[in-house]
Amino acid sequence: MLGGLITIFGGILAASSFIVARKPNAQQLIDKLVPYQGWIGFCMFGWGCWELFGVLTHMGLLSAAPMAWTFWLLEGAADLLVGFILGFGLITKYTLNGSAYAREKGQAIRARLVNFQVPLGGLAIVMGALYIVLV
Repeated sequence: MLGGLITIFGGILAASSFIVARKPNAQQLIDKLVPYQGWIGFCMFGWGCWELFGVLTHMGLLSAAPMAWTFWLLEGAADLLVGFILGFGLITKYTLNGSAYAREKGQAIRARLVNFQVPLGGLAIVMGALYIVLV
């Protein structure tokens, strides 16, 4: 359940511009989450890496339960990508800090992903809610 909640919170932060445009009073809730954005993103990124590792090591599940495997894959991808966008500052500080080349490559990847931040945030909200309901 905690993984689903973190995914929902990260999705809300990632899709905040879209949410505030639709519901201006949601800005107060989002403002409460913003101070924790880096850590939420860092947790989502780590959880997404772990989930995608699990998806790849359990490829046999694809033939036995393709819907469950696909759900697991989408959950992991949403966590990984939204976590990377939100937690980029902390990820850079703790992992990419030693190499200027790695930092530049990370910023290039982030620049490409930011264009998809709102749809990825929506995916994270949906996947987090489904994770709580189904798991």
